This record gives sequence, structure tokens and C-alpha cells, in this order.
Amino acid sequence: MPGLSVGTILELIAALALIVGGIILYRRRGRDDPNHGSQSAVLLLLAVGAILAIHGLGLLDYRPSPSEIRP
Repeated sequence: MPGLSVGTILELIAALALIVGGIILYRRRGRDDPNHGSQSAVLLLLAVGAILAIHGLGLLDYRPSPSEIRP
């Protein structure tokens, strides 16, 4: 993807860090229950990381249709 700004690259790095952090948190078992990790924290980190990645890739940018553009 040519032309990525520094802000976009930092946003994608933050998204990747959140997703990797969620995976690491899931793999680490809780002390109270060694069979289960913190699933709500994992879902939160993965969801926020995914939304941040989608935003960083520009998929949430507004692109008006031709009928919405006034001449």
C-alpha cells in the first residue's frame, strides 16, 4: 500500500499490538481457574484491535456516491 502516512502506520502497529496482546492474554491461564483465561479481556482487545486496524486501513472513510456529489 503506497503512500501510508506515519499516523496510519502507528495506528496499524497499535492495532497489531492489541491483537497480539489479546492472544497472549488468552494463552496465559488465570490463577483462580487454570483451565480458563480472561475471555472478556481477550474479546475486548481483539475487537478494539480489529476496529483500529479497519480504521487505519481507511475502510471507514466516507466516500460519497456520484448521486450525492453536487456539481
